[in-house]
Amino acid sequence: MPERTVAIVGRPNVGKSALFNRLARRRIAIVHDQPGVTRDRIHATCKLGNEPFTIVDTGGIGGHVDLDFTAQVHTEVDIAIETSDVVLFVVDGQSGVTPVDEDLARKLRKSTKPLILVINKIDEWKHEADVYDFASLGFGESFSISAEHGRGIDDLVTATEAHLPPVDKDAKADKGAPPMKIAIVGRPNVGKSSLANAILRDERTLVSPIAGTTRDSVDIPYERDGKQYVLIDTAGIRHRSKVSSSVEFFSVKRAEDSMGRADLCCLVIDASAGVTAMDKKIAGLIKDAQKPCVVAVNKWDLVRDQTRGADKLREFLEDLEVSLFAVNYAPLILCCAKDEVDITRVFRTFEKVRSASRKHLDTGPLNRALQQAMTEHPAPSKQNRRFKLLYATHAAVEGRWAVPIPEVVVFCNDGKLLEDSYRRFLEARIREVQPFEGLPLLLRLRSREPRINKR
Repeated sequence: MPERTVAIVGRPNVGKSALFNRLARRRIAIVHDQPGVTRDRIHATCKLGNEPFTIVDTGGIGGHVDLDFTAQVHTEVDIAIETSDVVLFVVDGQSGVTPVDEDLARKLRKSTKPLILVINKIDEWKHEADVYDFASLGFGESFSISAEHGRGIDDLVTATEAHLPPVDKDAKADKGAPPMKIAIVGRPNVGKSSLANAILRDERTLVSPIAGTTRDSVDIPYERDGKQYVLIDTAGIRHRSKVSSSVEFFSVKRAEDSMGRADLCCLVIDASAGVTAMDKKIAGLIKDAQKPCVVAVNKWDLVRDQTRGADKLREFLEDLEVSLFAVNYAPLILCCAKDEVDITRVFRTFEKVRSASRKHLDTGPLNRALQQAMTEHPAPSKQNRRFKLLYATHAAVEGRWAVPIPEVVVFCNDGKLLEDSYRRFLEARIREVQPFEGLPLLLRLRSREPRINKR
């Protein structure tokens, strides 16, 4: 990941997230007219200049638009400023200078970091006259831009790069494999952000008993034991009928999209609540996305006393496995994110899944297992025909994903004859030979070409 960092700060609703998305060249942060939408620090890479650098979007400071989170948002911004190389102070060119802007300017001038004043929402040349009011803030360097329309962005990037430290060419040459992206998903208030913070050993995401604290999907670069990761902390996923605002709708949509771009999904459930209907729904989304999965059973401390003894614990785990049948391949890890109990075991399980994805299933044992299974339990008849397996092989691992999905290519007489229940039966037999723990198993059917009668 790029080491050079630029923080974007300002009061609510001045267009920080719009600028963030423009620099990242994709819609990551949620942009909405409602002030205070962004709460966490959100990271992305800007590649518009000569060399990439990290940009950090922050929550709006001041205005008291979100009283439940004001202190935490201020802390997040302070951390972003402290850990950045350059600070972009964004103001609303159409609103003029506000008392909050003046307070922020006084605070930022105390920093030793390079500061650039970014006057946003200057959509047309006729708005240029509005920028002179901001000279009173006392910033030597300023740029008028339109984040929405892309106006002035190139000049801003050039100026920002001039303040960044030079790129370490040796470190760039030693750059290893792409980081493993881990999406932490679940319904609201099960402890997703607490788990992310426990893994990071840092308060990088906001934690609150209020459901819906996290709104954006927050990408957090992370290094552990010399390996690179990206933790994706997502908004709580709830049923569409219970989504109360457009902001929440887009939050849930971003969480669902994060599953698609992740290498592995960590499904967090609340041990004290058990598996709910929404937990099952999210498990189904993970299965449909064909993603590796680990289930983190959080808040384990709340039910530990109720499950003392081997029999009670086994019954508790079996109930969880039955309820989460959609991801029956996923290992269950009991943990308590708040007290950082068994967090190392959660992360170790992520690595076990990655290791399992690189194991190859030899052709001989694979075909013997399938042939024996079909001999003991023949495929059901369909339209007076029966599915027949001719040959199977484990396809080569592709390099696109950090955690590739095992794929078994099955050559058969006619793939349309394979019922879903019998497909699951064959998958179970394959897992007896190679468990592929934490990984979905894909069966690709190759039907034999029909013979053409020659006359």
